[in-house]
Amino acid sequence: MKFFLSCEHGGCHIPEKYALLFKDAEHVLSSHRGWDPGALKLFRMMDSAYTHHSAYNEVSRLLIELNRSLHHRQLFSTYTASISDSLKDEIVRQYYLPYRNAFSDAVGSVVQNNEMVFHVSVHSFTPVLNDVTRNADIGLLYDPRHGMEKEIAKQWKQILVSTIPGIRVRFNYPYSGKADGHVVALRKTFGNLYSGIELEMNNAFSENVEVMRLISHSYSVLCEDVKSLQPV
Repeated sequence: MKFFLSCEHGGCHIPEKYALLFKDAEHVLSSHRGWDPGALKLFRMMDSAYTHHSAYNEVSRLLIELNRSLHHRQLFSTYTASISDSLKDEIVRQYYLPYRNAFSDAVGSVVQNNEMVFHVSVHSFTPVLNDVTRNADIGLLYDPRHGMEKEIAKQWKQILVSTIPGIRVRFNYPYSGKADGHVVALRKTFGNLYSGIELEMNNAFSENVEVMRLISHSYSVLCEDVKSLQPV
């Protein structure tokens, strides 16, 4: 078992070349619409000796959404949807493809040796969306029909609940584990030698170093528990 980590929404940076597209949009960029507050900090805590390969992105998802497929209607935001096709192609070549292709190549180099990959994609979610309060602290998103994801998710929930008293952990919440994204694309490409979970932390904890430290610790315990699992 090789362990992979990623963080697709680690920052809200807009490269200078595209800054005019986001004039007066600083408030939106710094909100949950522009990035996942706390996700990169948590990712860095989790990135340890267990990690075989890791990658993170600090360019705002409002420039291009690295957690969507190229065909997805949300690949470009309201700020970039109306730019020319040539400029879109440039952004794809410069920011999307290098990130996604390098990660996929790293997974492929493990799978081709008939070794298993466990990938955690680290995200955060806003506590309130469209006036609806999310009733979870951590979401574990996975496909129960794929690889060993269900077994691993159940183990991780047990570890989290025993590690952080009162923590509310839900499966496939606040999003579906089968919705279009980086993890889903890797599932389709690499089959059951690949297992991926999207870790969603409520960004109310984005400045709570102690809670993030405990989440990171739970991940280390999980890695010890699952590192000897065999392909199904």
